[in-house]
Amino acid sequence: MSYDDRILLSSRRQQISRFPGWVLIVVPLAAILSQVYLPLFFQFLGFLELPLLVTIYFSLMRGSPVSGIFIGMLVGLAQDSLSKNPLGMFGIVKTLVGYFAASASSSFDVEHPIIRLLLAFMFFVFHQFCYWTLTRVLLARELDFEWGRTFLLASLNAAVGLALFQLLDKLKERS
Repeated sequence: MSYDDRILLSSRRQQISRFPGWVLIVVPLAAILSQVYLPLFFQFLGFLELPLLVTIYFSLMRGSPVSGIFIGMLVGLAQDSLSKNPLGMFGIVKTLVGYFAASASSSFDVEHPIIRLLLAFMFFVFHQFCYWTLTRVLLARELDFEWGRTFLLASLNAAVGLALFQLLDKLKERS
């Protein structure tokens, strides 16, 4: 097996990352509040989807699809409660992202920065597409899906996510 194969395919995650309890509460809460209040003062930061990045990170690090579902659900519903959107839209989408991110962690070496960058990009696009689909189907609202803008924002969020993931790695419990 070559080095490239080892980066992409790991046999199975043998270690589940653990975090202090306060990290699992404070970090998602800070991300949600940042999502709401940062664009009010710094409009150029309106592209950031910090709750999504936090959902992706904790789901990848925990490695359990059930944990990913609960992380996505809690972060999404908390984000819904502070947004103008109908309750449940972000909850549904982030639950899906949490599940698929946790499932991906069993197949890929999610500690590798390039894999993290690609997964953050992919899950941002997936998040936006699912949100667009739910808005059209459940709410019967016309909403344009702009592929170019979505890929640009996915790239920016993936870059921010890479730095955020490195920062959050420092908060892991050491065994």
